[in-house]
Amino acid sequence: MAHLLVVDDDLSLLELLSSYLGRLGHVVDGVASGAVALDRLEAPGFDLVILDVTMPALDGWDVLSRIRAVSRVPVIMLTARADEPDILRGFAGGADDYVTKPFSFAQLAARVGAILERASPERLETGSVIRAGDLEIDVERHRVLRSGEPVELTPTEFGILVTLLRAHGRVLSARQIVTAVWGPEYADDTGYIRRYVWHLRQKLEPDPAHPRYVVNERSIGYRLGSVPDEAVHPRG
Repeated sequence: MAHLLVVDDDLSLLELLSSYLGRLGHVVDGVASGAVALDRLEAPGFDLVILDVTMPALDGWDVLSRIRAVSRVPVIMLTARADEPDILRGFAGGADDYVTKPFSFAQLAARVGAILERASPERLETGSVIRAGDLEIDVERHRVLRSGEPVELTPTEFGILVTLLRAHGRVLSARQIVTAVWGPEYADDTGYIRRYVWHLRQKLEPDPAHPRYVVNERSIGYRLGSVPDEAVHPRG
């Protein structure tokens, strides 16, 4: 189904998790250090990385930073700490999801499937460019420009933005956004939306404290401040 890189210095967990994901049909490379992970990622073809935070020498934060310098491959962070600063650090660094230990393999597999689904080009409109104000979103190429300058978004951030664009200015609740981006099985898991939106604004807004694009309607949800053009421009 997908080519996964699992990175964890707990060899027992690494072996069990790799075996479990392999039985689900994924091709899994399991490595026990951040340095080896970065070496593997020099070769193309990985669809998703599952990355432990606490590792010797080169920890998960360092690895995530180096990945994001060169790649938008989806990354799920694994950690024993559920403190909000750690979670925010993961999202700020470009992580797509954050799973705390201990966790069930089935839970992690569901999150892997959800991220692969929203990152899949087959799920996106092909050959379309959506424009809203000075934003230009190339859905097929997963590219965002603001005033002609590129904005680097993770697949999750991109999914949230496209969901708001397609609402054409209507207010969407956190539940509606989660359902559209993650899937209906995550409809009640709305806790991270506020954090994702905060980091999306840091990347997208000229002044994040006074957002123009991702606007909060208190106690209701979020809407796009600049309504998309009616025309969706096919690629010739």
